[in-house]
Amino acid sequence: MARTWLINSRGLAGKVKNATVSSAYPIKDCGANRECPNCNYCIDNSDVSHEWPGLPAGVKFDPSDVELLEHLAAKCGVENSKPHMFIDEFIPTLEGDEGICCAHPEDLSGAKKDGSSVHFFHRTINAYATGQRKRRKIQSQHSLTKEHVRWHKTGNTKQIMDNGIQKGYKKILVLYKTSKKGSKAEKANWVMHQYHLGTDEDEKEGQYVVSKI
Repeated sequence: MARTWLINSRGLAGKVKNATVSSAYPIKDCGANRECPNCNYCIDNSDVSHEWPGLPAGVKFDPSDVELLEHLAAKCGVENSKPHMFIDEFIPTLEGDEGICCAHPEDLSGAKKDGSSVHFFHRTINAYATGQRKRRKIQSQHSLTKEHVRWHKTGNTKQIMDNGIQKGYKKILVLYKTSKKGSKAEKANWVMHQYHLGTDEDEKEGQYVVSKI
């Protein structure tokens, strides 16, 4: 007889994002439950298996450059497009003091130093009141107490094309750290691919972008 697993959208997204986790991974804490359709009473779930069998090898969330821009376009409502109902589970939005430049990558949910990737929507912030230079220095408790950390753009900004039509741009940034003021900056083994929509090579202040770390 086939076993039954009870899992909601958040739990399923988590399993796809962490598809390499051991097959004996419990799912009892994913928050899913069955309810009576009439009174919403929580139905007994004791018949449901709590041992997650894992997903087939190769299952993961790994969108292409064009697909990431499609998700970003839907996030921004371009041409009345709407985001996929599960997208917030796969690409969460960072706002305010949770932004990319307000937290060290080590402190971002899901970010790991194991070769895997995590994605975020966030807004760009200008470094100064005048000019278009973007804020890249990380202002966080981590950087204040341990080291000075900053994202540096590397290489050329790349156009992202789809069937001959330009959809946006991709920038590659590398994290550098300095232990004290005036010392030589060193690479910190973190890389970010940042994508923005439009035909302008530089993103605008407050514009939503999507980043892969």
